[in-house]
Amino acid sequence: MQQKIVLIGGPGTGKSSILKEFIKRGYECMPEISREVTLTAQKEGIDQLFLDQPLLFSQMLLEGREKQYLDATQSEKEIIFFDRGVPDVHAYMNYLGTDYPDTYIKKSNQCTYDKVFMLAPWEEIYKSDNERYETFEQAVKIDRYLRETYEEVGYTIIDVPFGSVKERCDFILHSLKNDV
Repeated sequence: MQQKIVLIGGPGTGKSSILKEFIKRGYECMPEISREVTLTAQKEGIDQLFLDQPLLFSQMLLEGREKQYLDATQSEKEIIFFDRGVPDVHAYMNYLGTDYPDTYIKKSNQCTYDKVFMLAPWEEIYKSDNERYETFEQAVKIDRYLRETYEEVGYTIIDVPFGSVKERCDFILHSLKNDV
C-alpha cells in the first residue's frame, strides 16, 4: 500500500534539500511548485504574485498540489515524498489574513497524506533569494500557521530534528519503518 509523506515547514528549513537526497536514494518525490509559479509570474511582469494577488497565487498552488497528489496515486512506488502539501495553501492564506473559498479545506480533506514531517525554522541554514523573500522572523511565524493548519485538519505532526541532510533523511525513513 502506497504511503504519501509530506514535508512541511516555513521557508528555508531544508525541505528541498531533503527531497534531493531522497531522489538520490531512489524515492519518488513531488517538488515544491511555488517557485515555478513565482518565476512564471515574474516572466509576465508580476514581481511577487503571492503578495500582489494572493488568491490567484494560492489557487495556482492548490491546483498544482492537487495534480501532484493525483499523479502520485497513479504511481506504483510504495513511498512518495511531497515538498509541501495541499493544507499549506490555506495555512499561508491564514498567515496573510486573507479569506479563501471553502474548497481549500475540502481539497485538504480529500488529498490526505499518511505522515506529516515538520522541519522547524533553523537560522543557521536559512537563506532568502529571488523567490524566497521572507525574513527569518516571518519564516518562524509561517511555521506556526503551518503547524496549526495541519493539526486543525487532523494530522499528527512528527518533528524532524536538526542535523545533516543525511541524518534528517535517516530519521524520516527510520520513523516510517517503525510504523510498519
